[in-house]
Amino acid sequence: MRPLSAFLLPIPDMRQVLWFCAALLLFTGLPALPASSLPFRTVFQGEPIFNTLVAQAERENWRALPLGERTAAVGKALLGRPYRNFTLEIDNYIEAPSVNLYGVDCWTFFEISLGFARMLAVKNPPYNPQDLLAMIELDRYRGGHCNGMYTSRLHHLEDWMADNQRRGLVTNLTRRLGGVPMRGHYENEMSATWRSSRYLRHNVALVPEIRRIEANISARTIYHIPKNRVAAIEPALRDGDVICISSTYRSGFTEHVGLAYRDERGVLRFMHASKDAHQVIIDVPLHQYLYRYRKFAGIMVARPREVSGSVHVAMLGERAGDQNPALAGE
Repeated sequence: MRPLSAFLLPIPDMRQVLWFCAALLLFTGLPALPASSLPFRTVFQGEPIFNTLVAQAERENWRALPLGERTAAVGKALLGRPYRNFTLEIDNYIEAPSVNLYGVDCWTFFEISLGFARMLAVKNPPYNPQDLLAMIELDRYRGGHCNGMYTSRLHHLEDWMADNQRRGLVTNLTRRLGGVPMRGHYENEMSATWRSSRYLRHNVALVPEIRRIEANISARTIYHIPKNRVAAIEPALRDGDVICISSTYRSGFTEHVGLAYRDERGVLRFMHASKDAHQVIIDVPLHQYLYRYRKFAGIMVARPREVSGSVHVAMLGERAGDQNPALAGE
């Protein structure tokens, strides 16, 4: 006689259960796993650095600066911060707004700088990490809301720019500054290299949704300013403008991102988290930087806009669904 255990199904690991539920919820349209289920120590690293930044911001009155200059001030305060990749890969199954101030990559550098700058304006002190996380969620996720799923995050800069402009959070200046269509390009980075993503390795069922998102991006007309025209438009750029660097490769639209920064001599330079320099730096003039790598084709320019304090209150409270921000002017 066979033992009873032979007729019993193996008990699944709890993470496997969560994955199955997450995939099921995605395709049924029901609410996903809550991002709030992750512990604070997972979603926010570097609270002592945050407190130091807050003290410097209050001491130097960054709040009184226009948003662009405020963003650049935060970026300068992060100079020397180590370059660290994959800091958003914080869980195998649950996606959540997160901040890691111990190390940044090119994207998290600009969004932390911008998020911190916005945080200073949307409420009075004291400030806490949850305030910054609210601003990060507003910027990083489709519609400004993380539903606990990896697919709610904006993974492509050109998609980030379109979504944030639709919600009034940035103004895409690319066409106004002489941008031209990027003909023959398509997006497949995430779906082609899904094994490099911790989340997708554990949630293979989501790859078709990533592929659908990329097909949607590829169907759009994406504009950029060719690098041989950038020097001529640099006078129109301001501190804190988000500079997305376009790609020469057909299988993608963007390669890198950073912030515009005008130095004390009035020279427009590129401030970014540099993989080669292993840290956040203020680099050479923007137009010169573009010729350092053959894969750089040009730039896209997004100018961030302020948001009102009502957005912050809504995001910290219980939300019934995605809400568009109330704008406080450009």
